Amino acid sequence: MNSKQQKQLAYVLFSTLGLCSLTANATNGYFAHGYGARSKAMAGTGVAFSQDALAGALNPAGLVNVGTNVDVELEFFSPIRKYTVEGGPTPTSVFPLNPGTVSSDSDIFALPTLGLSYQIDNQQSVGITLYGNGGMNTDYKGFSNPLCPPGSSGTGTFCAGQAGINMGQIFIAPSYAHSFANGRFSLGVSPIFALQYFKATGLGSFGGFSSDPQHLSDNGRDWSYGVGFRVGGQAELLPGLRLGAAYKSRVYMTKFDRYAGLFAEQGGFDIPDSFNIGLSWAINNAITTAFDVEHIRYSEIQSVGNPIQPLFQGIPLGADNGPGFGWKDMTIYKLGVQWQQSQNWALRAGVSYGTQPIDNSQVLFNILAPGVQEWHLTTGFSYALTDKDDLSFAFMYSPPKTVTGQNPLSPGQTIELEMYQVSGQFAWSRSF
Repeated sequence: MNSKQQKQLAYVLFSTLGLCSLTANATNGYFAHGYGARSKAMAGTGVAFSQDALAGALNPAGLVNVGTNVDVELEFFSPIRKYTVEGGPTPTSVFPLNPGTVSSDSDIFALPTLGLSYQIDNQQSVGITLYGNGGMNTDYKGFSNPLCPPGSSGTGTFCAGQAGINMGQIFIAPSYAHSFANGRFSLGVSPIFALQYFKATGLGSFGGFSSDPQHLSDNGRDWSYGVGFRVGGQAELLPGLRLGAAYKSRVYMTKFDRYAGLFAEQGGFDIPDSFNIGLSWAINNAITTAFDVEHIRYSEIQSVGNPIQPLFQGIPLGADNGPGFGWKDMTIYKLGVQWQQSQNWALRAGVSYGTQPIDNSQVLFNILAPGVQEWHLTTGFSYALTDKDDLSFAFMYSPPKTVTGQNPLSPGQTIELEMYQVSGQFAWSRSF
């Protein structure tokens, strides 16, 4: 690249960094179902089938197959969430919820993504990827609540006014990849630099259950920082048949000090490790299929994986081994297909499934984070504008899913969580 092209890429990089503060997402728990329009249109597959400079977000070994490129993408993502409470308070109720259905107001987000790759020679490539996770974003109005006790605000889901949380994670991942045996095998590594933010409102009524009530709720947006790594490999088993595997380490983050009375370990909120393995098969010159399996270990992070039950054993919010959201690990199965219909058009589709991470005994806290989605149906295309530029689009629909369980603080009441999602992602790519 010449100096002018390098300046253009630098401008795109820093512009995208500025936009990333808007990041919010949710599909497989709070991990995105894929990274990049091409991958997302194929249900998030791509461990063995790398198509663009965003390969570093899934398997850095694939960078050796994409050349020198820039990918600039923008997703419009809409998660529609609500909860329904049935049944009234009983003599044994400690914290009954107001019966009825309440929807979250926050339901559309704009999410930027950026990938840059540079081919050093026939065997080596480097790149950088900016992408995000999130989705524990809810915003329930401060409606009049007749069940609120005297001395409270008398409004909102938890009697402390407008209630909700906002969480996002931003990743910057430089990558290096090296191929061997005339390109049949490749290995890649990506150090991960992570930034995450969190904000909670309307949870003050849980002060009596917290180890640090002053750092429980309504303390504005807090930030934490951390590092981890991703490693991956790809291998051509037979002509047209490729195997890929990748591992993302646990990302160790600084604590959310402003919410030390909410999250276990005095504000701890590390990012869990995950594993990916996949196969791709070029059936002929036009059709390629891909099948991936992803495993996310949410249960390893106490603030996410610990159940609510320690609260009833005298262990308060924010304590070591304190209560959390009770999320289980997720294993997701993804199947995608691409049809290179002509020199200019590539059409894609896919489907994925993973059992959602929230047990029906954990619905109370997960009113705030109803990550219950299981199925994702996807489609999309790429169109070559020139021999160097193309446009891509991916569409995702995740059908409604509900989880119903008892309010543990008010026996006899049931809480139903429900969400569905749609998204559209646009991408511009240029090769050099």
